[in-house]
Amino acid sequence: MQPRVTTTTLFKMKQEGRKITALTAYDHPFATMVDGAGIDMILVGDSLGMVVQGKATTLPVTMDEMLYHTAMVTRACQRAMVVGDMPFMAYQSSIDAAVDNAGRFLKEADASAVKLEGGADVCEVIHAIARAGIPVQAHIGLTPQSVHQMGGFKVQRDQERLIADALKVQEAGAFSVVLEGIPSDIAATITEKLTIPTIGIGAGADCDGQILVLHDMLGLHDRHLPKFVKQFADLKKLAMEGIASYRDEVRNQTFPGKEHGYK
Repeated sequence: MQPRVTTTTLFKMKQEGRKITALTAYDHPFATMVDGAGIDMILVGDSLGMVVQGKATTLPVTMDEMLYHTAMVTRACQRAMVVGDMPFMAYQSSIDAAVDNAGRFLKEADASAVKLEGGADVCEVIHAIARAGIPVQAHIGLTPQSVHQMGGFKVQRDQERLIADALKVQEAGAFSVVLEGIPSDIAATITEKLTIPTIGIGAGADCDGQILVLHDMLGLHDRHLPKFVKQFADLKKLAMEGIASYRDEVRNQTFPGKEHGYK
C-alpha cells in the first residue's frame, strides 16, 4: 500500500516540480476509482449541490450533507488526501462556528483537511482553523459561493487583488490554494510567488496542480461545461446504452435467462 498523501507530500511535490492531481468525488464507488487511479487529492466539493443534487448553485448545500458525502469518500480512500469543502454559511457567521464546523469534518467524516472560499476577507478564519490543528485549503478567484456578489460566474482579472489575496491566505496558514477562473498569466505569477502549492481550475497550465469536477470530465450529464473542462470519457453514453439493452432484454424476455435463476 502506498503512503497517504499529506500536506508535506504536496509541499515536496511543489518543490520538486511534480504536478499535483486532484478531482472531486462525492460517494464511495467513484472515490474508490479515483483513489485507485492514483489521484493525489480528492475534494468533496459543495459542487455536489449542482452535479449530484441538481440545484442551480452550491449555496443550498448544508454541513450535514457535506459530512455525509465526505464520510463516504474517506471510507473509500487508501492513498488520496481527502479535503472537505466548507459550505456556504459554515464559516461566515463567526470564527468559533468556523473552527467547530471545520473540526466536524475531521472528527465525524475523517477528512484530512478543509477548504473554504475567499481571500483577505477570510484570513482570520483560516488562521483560527489552522491554529486549531486543521489543515486549510484556500480558494480565490472565481468563488461560487459569492456568485451573486460577483454578478455571475465570471473570470477574475484583478491581478493586484488576486496576488494580494494569495499572499495573505498563505500568511494566514493555508497549506495550498485553489485558483479558479483566473487568466493563465496571473495564475503563473501567483504560483511563482507562493511557497504553498496552487491547484488550478480554469487557471492555466502553470499551477502546481489541477482539479476538475469528476462528473464534468467523465461526461456524466448534459449541463453546460465551462471552457476549461476537458471531457476525458463519455460515461453517460455508455450507461444509457447499458440501460437501454436491459430494457430491451426484459421486454423481449431474453433477460433473465436460465443462467440467472436458482434451482
